[in-house]
Amino acid sequence: MTPEQYVQDKAARSGSSFYYAFLFLAPPRRAAITAFYAFCREVDDVVDEVSDPGVAATKLAWWRKEVAEAFAGRPSHPAMKALLPHVATYGVTPAHLAAVIDGCQMDLEQTRYLDYPGLQRYCHLVAGVVGEVASNIFGRSSDATIEYAHRLGLAMQLTNIIRDVGDDARRGRVYLPVSDLQRFDVKANELLKRSAPYGYSDRFTELMKFQAERAHRCYDEALSLLPPQDRAAQKPGLMMANIYRTLLREIEADKFQVLHQRTSLTPLRKLWIAMRTNWRGQ
Repeated sequence: MTPEQYVQDKAARSGSSFYYAFLFLAPPRRAAITAFYAFCREVDDVVDEVSDPGVAATKLAWWRKEVAEAFAGRPSHPAMKALLPHVATYGVTPAHLAAVIDGCQMDLEQTRYLDYPGLQRYCHLVAGVVGEVASNIFGRSSDATIEYAHRLGLAMQLTNIIRDVGDDARRGRVYLPVSDLQRFDVKANELLKRSAPYGYSDRFTELMKFQAERAHRCYDEALSLLPPQDRAAQKPGLMMANIYRTLLREIEADKFQVLHQRTSLTPLRKLWIAMRTNWRGQ
């Protein structure tokens, strides 16, 4: 299997909304974003799939060395072999990749966030930087597009957090800020139990409405920041935004039943949203 086949398979098997947006890119850009996405998945999988924190930390340290070796011209992992030919063309730097690893490192060292600014710092690493690299690969002519990409990355990561409250609790993680929990009188222990009558309550519903409203504001702010001259090039990002925002609205319509289940959209529906965004341009 070639490195290109490896990253394509990694992206396809993930079932991610990102994959459907990639389909509409020209081949060189598609190859670059697929390789970058595969790198992000590899690093993220270290935290999600390795149960021993010590082993996970060792694997992340290996990835840091692999990034350095790759940019020195000596990649060994197929994801880095597939990504390296594109880094100069699309401005992907070691700092970008290190930031993604730093974000995953936070997952090993921190299971709570005291306030929203603290959560934003985490989202910047695992989503904002990813959005910035993606915007470079999609094509941009304005620095303002970087601001758009970071804000959109934040909106999408907040959506992930809302969707995954139950899954994260199973791993002992609560991303909802402690200050928000206190504001709505929801105890972290209620979330960790993950089932009625412990988790679901009017207090929990109000807490989640507050989280959803925050995410919607971030989507609106992101779209307002996108310069008109870059809108056509950034259509893959808009596709992802529409897919994620549709998911958020599904969760809202289902009254935030996220503790015992993980809401998702079907592949066909994701493809339809991507196609519709491509036709409409927004």
